[in-house]
Formats: sequence, structure tokens, C-alpha cells
Amino acid sequence: MPRAYFSPATFRFLGALARNNKREWFQAHKADYERDVRDPFIELITDMQAPLAKISSHYRADPRKNGGSLFRIYRDTRFSGDKEPYKPWASARFYHERRHEIPAPSFYIHLQPGDCFIGGGMWRPEADPLKRIRAFLADNPAAWKRATQSKAFKDHFEFWGESLTRPPRGFDADHELIDDLKRKDFAAGEAFDEKLACSSELLPYMVASYKRIAPLIDYLCASQELDF
Repeated sequence: MPRAYFSPATFRFLGALARNNKREWFQAHKADYERDVRDPFIELITDMQAPLAKISSHYRADPRKNGGSLFRIYRDTRFSGDKEPYKPWASARFYHERRHEIPAPSFYIHLQPGDCFIGGGMWRPEADPLKRIRAFLADNPAAWKRATQSKAFKDHFEFWGESLTRPPRGFDADHELIDDLKRKDFAAGEAFDEKLACSSELLPYMVASYKRIAPLIDYLCASQELDF
């Protein structure tokens, strides 16, 4: 039976962390983080394993506390102008089994007060995988349109990220997918509210969303010569 994982306490903690983003505060409230955010997210990831395997046998819902699907709450501040030590959100990605070998698209979920969303794709791919995506798009427009212009996709998702102002070098400015060829990011998603996040409908909603976005993930995998 579907169950609720998160509660209003999850969002109260994240909101309080945004207002008190200091190591001393976090250490004093670490037990709250583990009880209200980390542990229920691990349970959600665990329960996502079976339905995700039905969507793609090559994707993983990894419930390890470190190095798995759950992103760390700690920020890497070494190369950032923002020195706040913690992320005031909780998020997870469900990744391809070969992600350490080849850049691959992921399924994603993000929980933050006033900003919950779900989706997938490739965010800021580096030059080589980006070039592969664009070349694949140019040569396979029909499959891209089936993946991203269906009613199921357009009724739920919008593309995120930035685009070039001019066509990328080497691509026809009159190509039927020129707006997609200009993309720097190939990720899409939809927002949902905290009420859904705290309900027993969250896992079924995630499964339905990932099924709808799977054709995009499949297409991006094909662009990188990965199985889906």
C-alpha cells in the first residue's frame, strides 16, 4: 500500500536550515535532519527500486546514506562564492548503471519549501556529450519529437536551463529542431506542492512522472550510446 514518507516537519526543518545556515545550528539539529529528511528519503529511494527497474533495468535507486541516490546536504564551497555550508533542500537522482564511465541522463526529485519539482535529463552536459546530443538530434528529429512533443510530455513537463542565442557551430540554422539544438541543458520537469510531497501519493506520482519522461531519458541515452 502507498505510504507517506515526508511530513510538514520535513519542510519546517529545511525552512529553518535556510534561515540558520551555520554549522553550529546544523550540528545542534542533526537528529532532526536524520529523522525528518534523510531517513524518510532513504526509505523512499528503497521503495523506488522495484518500480524503477520496470521502467529501465539499467537505472538504479541506490539507498546508501553516502554515495547513493540521495544528494549530500553538505555544499562544496571550495570554488563557490556562496559559503553557506548546507543546501536548504533535499534531492535525489536515479542514475544509469554506467554513469561513472559515460555521462548519462538521470531521473531527479527535489524537495524545498515552496519549490518542489520532479524531472530528468542532462543538466549542463560537458562539451563532448553535448556535441553528441546535438549531432544525434540533427540526425534523428522524428524520435526526438515523439519523445518530447507527445501530449503526455507537453501536459506535464517544460524544459529547464539555458540556450544559445545563435545556432551552434556546424548546424543548419534552418533545421526543424533548431530551438532544441541551441539548448545548453537537456532536462525537463514539473513542479508539485508540499501537500503531495507529504502524502501517500508521492511514490505513485513519481513512478507516473518517470514513465512519462522515460522517452526523453531513453533518447538521451541513445545519444551517448547507452542502453535504456
